[in-house]
Amino acid sequence: MTLKSQERNDIVSYRLERARQTLKEAEDIGCLGYWNLAANRLYYASAALLIHSGIEASSHKGIVRMIGMIFVRQGILNPEDSQLIGRLFTMRQTGDYEDLFDWKESDVSPMYHPVEDYIGWIESIISTTEQHASFNDD
Repeated sequence: MTLKSQERNDIVSYRLERARQTLKEAEDIGCLGYWNLAANRLYYASAALLIHSGIEASSHKGIVRMIGMIFVRQGILNPEDSQLIGRLFTMRQTGDYEDLFDWKESDVSPMYHPVEDYIGWIESIISTTEQHASFNDD
């Protein structure tokens, strides 16, 4: 799918907003004790960076792979960011599809702050590349 610049910017803005809302949802759901669902919600923070960069991933596993192959390899993200996304993906998969398994507060709640930092870092990367692009357009 080829997106026009404004369409891409609109989707990226939406995804960043949804990432922040999803983090809040995870915190709220966790307060109710639904830790599998909270773990599921934390995973959805990476798509904005891929869309902003014009990169398509056809699966959730593809998102994790692309983050590592492109952004970590280029030094845009650090290996810890890739590990965080991998951990969140595993938590999502396990919580959603494993029988007789439940995440606990002690597993999920420590993820809130790193996810919040990660979202902020993605916003910073996108903002910086948008500013750089606008300088090059002049």
